[in-house]
Parts: sequence; C-alpha cells; structure tokens
Amino acid sequence: MSKTLTRCKWVTGGAPNYIEYHDTEWGVPSRDDRVQFEFLVLEAAQAGLSWSTILNKRAGYRKLFADFDVQKVARFTARRIEKILLDPAIVRNRLKVNAAVVNARAFIKVQEEFGSFSEYIWRFVDGRPIQHRFRKDTDIPATTAESDALSKDLKQRGFKFVGSTIVYAHMQATGLVNDHLTSCFRHKPCASL
Repeated sequence: MSKTLTRCKWVTGGAPNYIEYHDTEWGVPSRDDRVQFEFLVLEAAQAGLSWSTILNKRAGYRKLFADFDVQKVARFTARRIEKILLDPAIVRNRLKVNAAVVNARAFIKVQEEFGSFSEYIWRFVDGRPIQHRFRKDTDIPATTAESDALSKDLKQRGFKFVGSTIVYAHMQATGLVNDHLTSCFRHKPCASL
C-alpha cells in the first residue's frame, strides 16, 4: 500500500505537469541565469492567467524564445516578434512578448554590472532563501517587503511586467523563498537546499 504525499493546496487536483512542477521545481533555489530568465518570461506571461495555462505552453515558450538564451532573445527584431505573435504555442499578447525582449536587454545589463543576474537577485534575500513556515494557503502573502524592493529596482532598470506580485511569484518559483506549506512533503527538502 503506497502512502499518499501531502502537497501544497494549490496543486491539489492539478494535471501531471502541474504536480511535477510543484514536486521538482517550485521552491528549489536556482542560481542559474538561464532559469532566472526563463521564469522572468513565464511569470510575466502568466499575469492575469493561470499558472497551468503557462505550464501547458512552456514547451512553446522554450522553442520560440530560443530555449531562454537571453543573448538571442535580446536580439529579436520587430519582424521576429510579429512571427512569434502568430504562434498559438504561447500566450499571444504583444505587450508580454515585447516585455520579454525588453527584459532580455535589461537582464544583460544586470549581468554586466553584477557578473550574473543570479548574483544581483539573490542580494534581495541576503544570499539565502527565506524559509517561511506557513500552515495554510491563506497565510502566504501575494507580496513582501523583499518583492516590493526587487520590483522597484527592476522597474528602475527598465524591466517590464515586474510588479511586486509577479516578482514574488518569481521568487517562489526560483527558490528565493520557500513557501511550501509546512504540511507539504517538499517543505523540508527545499528548506535544506
């Protein structure tokens, strides 16, 4: 008889890719610039939509956004953007697609200034993940002082679609904060990373 794993409530009843994302990626600290850029693109695309919609289109984003190679995306032309907007493999929102290209260019400037984007972003949590100990979904905030500060700084650097709520979701996804509920089987493993 197999034991059922307890997961965060938001993943309950989710599709297999949703559950796999929760179980293997969400909350895992990443210091990889490609991963950081991928989530900047995906979290911006998600604004106003469900995360499952974006996960279902993730392969399309990988294909159309050069496997999240920031150097390549930064060179996308207006013509390339028009072509991307015709493809139903992604969310075809002009503002969001344009933001991905603008953000790629700003991302490179951050890399040049700090050595890597990861070096820059991890400064907002003093270099290590914030370990929350939330017991229920309603305890998890939409924003924090750290996401407010990071959002403000990103905006000053020319990034788009980086409001505090989007930035906090990015921080959760890339493990700058551990927001797995204490009852979730992933809380302890993520806390030890």
